[in-house]
Amino acid sequence: MKIPSRSVAELGVVPTHLGFVGGAVPDDEGRLPRNAEGEIVAAAGMRDLAKDSVVRQDAVMLPMFFGTNEGDVAEMIDAMKALDLDVHLVLMVGGVDPMSPEDEDGVLAVLLEGLGTAKKHGVKHVSSTSVEEWMKPGAQPRTGADLDAAVKQNIAVHARAYREAGLAESCVESWSIEFLRPGEFQTFTSLARLQPVIKGLNDELGEPFFKILVDAAHCGDSDLNILENEALIAELAASDHLGVFHCSAKTTRGCLTTDDGWIGALLTAAAKTGKLKHVFVEIFRHDDPALAGLRELDSGHGVDTVGERGYHQATVDALKDVALRLNNLVVRGMLAPRA
Repeated sequence: MKIPSRSVAELGVVPTHLGFVGGAVPDDEGRLPRNAEGEIVAAAGMRDLAKDSVVRQDAVMLPMFFGTNEGDVAEMIDAMKALDLDVHLVLMVGGVDPMSPEDEDGVLAVLLEGLGTAKKHGVKHVSSTSVEEWMKPGAQPRTGADLDAAVKQNIAVHARAYREAGLAESCVESWSIEFLRPGEFQTFTSLARLQPVIKGLNDELGEPFFKILVDAAHCGDSDLNILENEALIAELAASDHLGVFHCSAKTTRGCLTTDDGWIGALLTAAAKTGKLKHVFVEIFRHDDPALAGLRELDSGHGVDTVGERGYHQATVDALKDVALRLNNLVVRGMLAPRA
């Protein structure tokens, strides 16, 4: 029996459970991974989730890497739409530093390609990890005037991308930016640290177009406790700066039972604001070759938390768990019901 989605919040998956390597990262020619039957892995994986999940999914958030073949991207997005999924894109920015004025054109090229894809395919909501270079060797946390300069440069490059992509006259309705845990990023590693970038961007645009993506895992691994994160979520929502929410377990990024209460607490805090609109389950593979650096950063990331179930079933289980949480937030009067 299918469990109905009773809340106003859209529920979906970031298909990282399929792996970055072998599931999302294109090859040297920009072609997306395919299975033995010739299907794009992400499309086949989401079809299997739709078949096996006891809760209907509303959406999928697809990682977008620079240089991916346009035909493969179109085929993947069309396959998701055929499953009646609302497509979100998360723009992956690597090899360039958004905090550096010297890299501004390089960052812009990555962002404009992803935003062009969003416009071409009618995508309403985009996200990105685009305020700092991921796991940059030798990077140090920026403070004082250096931090102010990093904030200023991020505002400049993202506002430029917004304007040059023509987002004001496009289908794109919002852009959620994600901070990452210490070690992945060095400077923008918490809700509080990212907040000035989002505020500055929206002040410049005169509307709350940019949001903060709240990932429970990154909040849990930041230097702020649950109460501090709850307070910041309320602040973000009051300014209409609360964006997409990721249900992901801190440190392990595996089975949601390993998150030590962060998902439940922060999901509830977001629901109470009345601004929770998009909720995604996100599980990473503990042995993904693309994430070897995370395992070196913290051995907890390399723990197998799914065992014999495998990552497909762990994601099916996570969808059920999050759907029940959202439904019960409706029952308890903390989240609006679906029309």
